[in-house]
Amino acid sequence: MKLLHTSDWHVGKILKGVPRLDEQRAVLGGIVDLARRETVDLVVVAGDLYESAVAPPDAQALVWSTLLDLKETGADVVVISGNHDNAAQFEALRPLAAAAGITILGRVRRPDEGGVVEITTRAGERAKVAALPFLSQRYVVRAAQLMSGEAAEHAGSYAERCRLLLDGLCTGFGADTVNIVVAHAMVRGGRLGGGERDAQTIEDYYVDPTAFPVTAHYVALGHLHRTQPLPGGAPIWYSGSPIQVDFGEGGDDKHAIVVEASAGRPAEVRPVRLEHVRRLRTVEGTLAELRAHTGLADDLLRVVVNEPARAGLADDVRELLPNAIDVRIAAAVTTDEPAPTRTGLTPHELFATYLATQGVDDDRVVRLFNRLYDEATGNGA
Repeated sequence: MKLLHTSDWHVGKILKGVPRLDEQRAVLGGIVDLARRETVDLVVVAGDLYESAVAPPDAQALVWSTLLDLKETGADVVVISGNHDNAAQFEALRPLAAAAGITILGRVRRPDEGGVVEITTRAGERAKVAALPFLSQRYVVRAAQLMSGEAAEHAGSYAERCRLLLDGLCTGFGADTVNIVVAHAMVRGGRLGGGERDAQTIEDYYVDPTAFPVTAHYVALGHLHRTQPLPGGAPIWYSGSPIQVDFGEGGDDKHAIVVEASAGRPAEVRPVRLEHVRRLRTVEGTLAELRAHTGLADDLLRVVVNEPARAGLADDVRELLPNAIDVRIAAAVTTDEPAPTRTGLTPHELFATYLATQGVDDDRVVRLFNRLYDEATGNGA
């Protein structure tokens, strides 16, 4: 059988006020084309389809049209929720998705209640897909009890409870089936891409790669935005996000992963570089140096300006580089000298000292402060 693994679409993402929907539409269309071109039997989407649990209508429309297009390629489609998604909404939509031939899981389920999806490919190969949607610290306790109540009482940490869940989900993996795990989790050893949510990438949310069974042909992960393999008893991969979600991912190529596997044979894993990816870049320099930048095409830019702060500087940068969506002033040079005392200084002198520490040299700012101070204190009456 042939599988296509993707995750972390983050549809609805807005970066510094710039909507990303058009580029997401182009990239997701490319993933559909890839599924059709490769004639895949199964598509797994490993969570974080949306940027927010309250996704706007246009984001929901794009996600569902993409899932339906993937189904129309002839593939089975299995989707799990991530930490950015609304798990309860995913569960509510399960019957509608099932009517369209799409399996969607917002919560962990027992294997006999939909937690393991069984499919048969066009060539007659049978596969089992064990699904582990994202689990919060609070919900992991209930999920572990759902799987095996007595054992769950003795599983203390988040990682131990996830291991227990995976053991329960994968207990039916056999030698005569292609065995797949799809999970949205922070697996120890993974490298962050830059756009992940910090609260769910801390030590308390780590899952050890040894939790995934050696009987799996492939483990399809979502959560981290860099395409990367992890060491383990089975091939374990993050597909990564299909767009550069934040500037921390500016140097990353983006991929979907094609996997070929048969019962009794190791899987072959092939990352496929995605097209239509709009680049995020960080450039730095003075205005004169920025003026010399060429070849930035349609890239979205974070610009660090090596000049003293002044009113209108950001506007000057955007005039030079219209795609500059984040303009920052290089930090003022710091020294180890003790800060000067503020005792006895007038408000005007205090403000002048503050401007100096921030590297701001603009008479207009000083005049504006003086006028506002006079109005506030009545000195200008």
